[in-house]
This record gives sequence, structure tokens and C-alpha cells, in this order.
Amino acid sequence: MHSDKAAYVSTAPAWTVAKGLWVSLRPKQWIKNLFVFAPLVFDSKLFQPQPLVNTLVGFAALCAISSSVYLLNDCADRRADQQHPKKRNRPIARGDVPVGVAIGAAIVLALTALGVGFVVHVAFGLILAGYLAVTSAYTFKLKHVVLLDVFVLASGFVLRVAAGIPLVEAERFSPWLYTCAGLLALLIGFGKRRAELVDLKGSSATRAILAEYSLPLLDQIIAIITGALIVSYTFYTFSAPQLPPNHTMMLSVPLVAYALFRYLYLMHVKGMAGAPDELVLRDRPLQAAFLAWAGVVILVIYVLA
Repeated sequence: MHSDKAAYVSTAPAWTVAKGLWVSLRPKQWIKNLFVFAPLVFDSKLFQPQPLVNTLVGFAALCAISSSVYLLNDCADRRADQQHPKKRNRPIARGDVPVGVAIGAAIVLALTALGVGFVVHVAFGLILAGYLAVTSAYTFKLKHVVLLDVFVLASGFVLRVAAGIPLVEAERFSPWLYTCAGLLALLIGFGKRRAELVDLKGSSATRAILAEYSLPLLDQIIAIITGALIVSYTFYTFSAPQLPPNHTMMLSVPLVAYALFRYLYLMHVKGMAGAPDELVLRDRPLQAAFLAWAGVVILVIYVLA
């Protein structure tokens, strides 16, 4: 375990610090910020230049502000991470990136993101500020409250979707998509809790909140969320205002169901302990299902509508 002094002063080469800082930004997690594109796509504005540019800028701002939160989280959790079999290799826990450097980078990223956000659209800037407040509260307090910890994480995904609304001035964005986004976020959150519990073989020594969960409880919650997500998405496919009246969007429902069942198969049969957002980066059938779903959505909204 590193001393407090060692945590703030690093003797590692500048390249090691820079590389560690980049890893600590968790660029692989930026995939979550793709939720901001939902209003652009589902409000039929994907091929309109200004909404597209605004959304790309919004995506970059979300990546910056989410990375600032990851840095703060790693600084706050560095002692616990040092006892974790995997997280102890994180650059801040390992001592490659001094806490002072990480906090400084987090402040710069957050201020830059907020500045850009308010320039693009005041409402977007306010949502970014809300996201920063909610995730910071999670980092320092709410992550220790059972069930609420996952619901707070899920709210971050819903805020990502909401952030895209002012960027494209959405007019026909179905509220069912908020429900779908929230349920998918809950699935990701509880899936991560399950993965952590499996990784630690039921031990909560390195993360106290895991003592409040069990595999049977998480499996039941995940099953409920999966069913609710399929039903909610199905309601969207025949109720959204911009979709064709012949309900062709319902053709995408089997693809959504397959992707969700594939995730459950990987988790329960193959024993692949991982959150949905991580498994989709590794599993080819999941990737194929996502691409097929995206193709159907584009076809229905932009060709058949």
C-alpha cells in the first residue's frame, strides 16, 4: 500500500504518468456516451448537418465530464482498489499517477466540458452540470447505499439521453425511449454488481456494498429488468409518433430480445462475468445483433417512414 505522500508525489517517468492518466480516463467507457445520439437518430435528424455536429460536440463533452468523474472516483477509492485483485492495477491505485495530477486533470476536463456545454446550448450545459453533481454524489456517498447505488448510475444514462434533446431540438422523441434507456442502464448496473460479486467469489472485503447483494437476488432483479425492457421497447415500436403506421419497427423486437437473451446465456452458461457494455465489445453475436438492430432502425425511420 502506498503512503499518502507517495500518492501525491510520483517518481515515475513523465511518459508513465501520461500513459497512466490516459488509462484512468477509461476511454473504453466512452461507449456509454453514445446514448446522447438517441434523440438525433430517433427524431429523424441523423442526416441533418447542424444537429449531427451539435451531437458530436455533445458526445465529446460527455466523454470529458465522465472521465473527470472516473478520475475523482479512482482517487477516492485508491486505498480500497489497492486491495482488489483487478483494480489494484489501476494507475492511480498503483501510484503511477499522482493524486494531485489526477485531480487537476479532472477539474480541467469538467470545466472544459461545462464551458463547451453552455456554449452549445444552455439546457445541455445544465444537464451536464446535473450529471456531474449526481455522479459526484455517487462517488463520495451514494455508492454505499444498497440498490440506490445502481439507480443513481442508471440516472446517468437517462441524463445522457436527455442531453441529446436540446442538441437537436427534438420534437417527436418518444418518452418510451427514456424508459428503455433507464431499464437498460439498470441492467448494466446490476450486471456489473453481479460481475464484481463473481470476481471476488462472494467476498465483500474490498467493497462493503457487495455485502448487501447476493447472486440469487441479482439474478432475480436482472430477470425482471430484462422482461420489462422487452415489453417497454415493444410499446415504443408501435406508439412512437415518427414511426410508420404499419408498425414495421416491431421487426426489431426479436433482435432486442436475442441480444438480451444472449447476454443472459453468456452470464449463466458460459460463466462470462461482465457487464453488458463490456461483453458487447468482446462477443461477436452480440455485436452482430446490435448492428442488425441499428440497420433495421435506420431502414424503418429513414426509408419506410
